[in-house]
Amino acid sequence: MRIDCLQYANWSKKIFEQMREGKVDAVHVTIAYHENFRETVHNFEQWNRWFEQYPELICKGTTAADIDAARDAGRTAVFFGFQNPSPIEDDIGLVEIVHTLGARFMQLTYNNQSLLATGCYESEDTGITRMGKQVIKEMNRVGLVVDMSHSADRSTIEAADVSERPIVVTHANPHAWAPALRNKKDSVIQAIVNSGGMLGFSLYPHHLKDKSDCTLSGFCEMVARTAEKFGVEHIGLGSDLCQDQPDSVVEWMRVGRWSKEMDYGEGSASQPGFPPMPDWFKDNRDFGNIETGLRDVGMQDEEVAAVMGGNWYRFFETNFVPR
Repeated sequence: MRIDCLQYANWSKKIFEQMREGKVDAVHVTIAYHENFRETVHNFEQWNRWFEQYPELICKGTTAADIDAARDAGRTAVFFGFQNPSPIEDDIGLVEIVHTLGARFMQLTYNNQSLLATGCYESEDTGITRMGKQVIKEMNRVGLVVDMSHSADRSTIEAADVSERPIVVTHANPHAWAPALRNKKDSVIQAIVNSGGMLGFSLYPHHLKDKSDCTLSGFCEMVARTAEKFGVEHIGLGSDLCQDQPDSVVEWMRVGRWSKEMDYGEGSASQPGFPPMPDWFKDNRDFGNIETGLRDVGMQDEEVAAVMGGNWYRFFETNFVPR
């Protein structure tokens, strides 16, 4: 089983076909960065059209059982998530509504301070806000998973403490391996693990050691060492693949509507667009390279299977349903 817990591609029939070639059984896709509620509903509508147009390739996923059905039919199950709480605006009642529509993950921040928590690019991390605590409680109730991928350290640790259900970081790597602002320190990873949660390893070059020049063996060695340190049952993949997106999309991702100036974030002024992917992971057809690489660094078959999708499947099974 292969499950990728984060992609934001420029979706097309070509990419859906590549998912099938790469035997990707399920993928968590971002359908909101800075969109408000109505704009996010429009994105749900677009996906409904794609499900109608390509029923032999993709289907909507809301529970782990949908992955089983997709595998039986030779399709990829698509799960939805937000990289910002903007779709719920300032209305806690929308938490249940977006879950009903199909959302299964929601980040409490995207780099900046939100109404709920502090993003990883703020100079001061004030932790989970009053509203944030209430929203986490409601997310726990309905089965909307708390994602802290772009959140600051204190906020993430507090979210793990406040949440009565496991929290996740769907796409990041250990800070000790690659010291990007978005990567997570050991204390943060431990808090996620203690909550029963998951860390999805990112293939986005700004999160990798040596960036686009990161080697397959170096990446897989990092995965193996993280498994030894924190438990193989708490790790998976969240590639952060942004395939075929034009560089102009980076501005929407990093800036949205909050600034008139370009925020280069994890890039640089000389490279404001998407960085080239490592040569061993260009698209969905390359997941087999990771599987082989994990075996080559000494991971056992059952451990490789857990990282490639088994752990996410188990997580989906217990955390997408109401309590």
